[in-house]
Amino acid sequence: MTLSAPLAAAAPDDGSTVPEDAFNEDFFSEEEVSEEAFDEEGVIERLNQLESGTGEPDVGPGEVASHNMEHLSNVPKNGPLQSTGSDIAFQGEYAYVGNYDGFTVYDLADPANPEQLVQVHCPGPQNDVSVYKDVLVLSVDARMEDDTCGADRTADTEDYWEGLRIFDISDPTEPEYVKAVETKCGSHANSLAPSKNGNMLYVYVSSYSPNSALANCQPPHDLISVVQIPVNAPHAAKVASEPVLFPDGGYEGDDRGGYTETSGCHDITTYIEHDLAAGACMGDGILMDISDRKRPKVISQVRDVENFAFWHSATFNNDASKVVFTDELGGGGWATCTEEFGETLGANAIYDIVDGELEFASYYKIPRINSENENCVAHNGSLIPVDGRDLMVQSWYQGGVSVFDFTDSANPEEVAWFDRGEGISDGGTWSSYYYNGYVYSSDLSIGFDTFQLDPSIDGDARRDLPELNPQGQESF
Repeated sequence: MTLSAPLAAAAPDDGSTVPEDAFNEDFFSEEEVSEEAFDEEGVIERLNQLESGTGEPDVGPGEVASHNMEHLSNVPKNGPLQSTGSDIAFQGEYAYVGNYDGFTVYDLADPANPEQLVQVHCPGPQNDVSVYKDVLVLSVDARMEDDTCGADRTADTEDYWEGLRIFDISDPTEPEYVKAVETKCGSHANSLAPSKNGNMLYVYVSSYSPNSALANCQPPHDLISVVQIPVNAPHAAKVASEPVLFPDGGYEGDDRGGYTETSGCHDITTYIEHDLAAGACMGDGILMDISDRKRPKVISQVRDVENFAFWHSATFNNDASKVVFTDELGGGGWATCTEEFGETLGANAIYDIVDGELEFASYYKIPRINSENENCVAHNGSLIPVDGRDLMVQSWYQGGVSVFDFTDSANPEEVAWFDRGEGISDGGTWSSYYYNGYVYSSDLSIGFDTFQLDPSIDGDARRDLPELNPQGQESF
């Protein structure tokens, strides 16, 4: 592990960045998408909106535009962390920002101008990050030579390591690597589910795409790994259970190929106050009872074989009566915000929770049409903590940042946005989260952004949250 002190602002690197799942060879090609999946009526409606001037036009190449949202600052990528920027977690006045090369700790004492405190060089894609008390958890979803921070990737199919890395962040300026836990098929993402007394931290490990050639990723892979971390003794972390979520194998896939088939989960969001979790599991969306942390139980399961190709992530509303699922059509590498793909492919799907069951309400997709050269699809976001409204801010890769209101789950509406036109960011924004009065965003190629919303949107929002793990929601 290499710790580096803050560096002077540097220009963005010119190296290419990799959208989240683009390194996975299993995602389907554009030619394999079923023609029947396209929403022709939606495409016509969007084109009519553009012609009449009622829809927002695309932002021109090299331009920047926004509505009800002001860009305050950017900290460019620098130092040893030159790879793809990934997820974010928050605690107190600190932001922990993942990168395929490690993670960065920012001081948010001046929230409009984050100060880079320290970088931890510890390669291991995708370095999805979560924090709880003095524990930081990183996900590694690539075969590494061993579990050290200095390890390189390996092509060895027998002798390799992937899973969770655990750090002590009791001093945020000096994170200490204390433990590694190997998990089946690695860890693409992780979600926290602390015990009722807070002494034991359970981590739900999402991983997928088994391969019979890999020693620790054998098919079928219908499970998740549950890792337990004693909060006061993180060095004793271990795999506690491997519950099978899909005893029937889950969705078998269709002629679109690749990501339509369920072979694990991509991401899980927990909501411990309600003993619930929502799982986005490739071909299936699920709702789980997690009252027994080691043994989550699926209580509702849904599929969308017309419009959803890759169930990617999930976000509850505050009272856990709705879930927003995302479809990462094309693994983050496709330009799905174009006329060709319409309003329902690569979008969000909003579900109401009725008597413990998921019931479809509507789709939401950004109303701007992007160029065919801008990778754009629904990605990571979080709630804006305003009582009485369901507001969410979300990243759309090169589609930018969108804020939408889904209080009426059948009629979601965009209320703010920020968009960099083609050619400014090589990849766009991965995660956009609201934390104590500001929106923070991790761009794949150009660093860490800070935004402020118009007070008409977040004037009544809470600004005193002690912590935020978007994949481990807490009531506001």
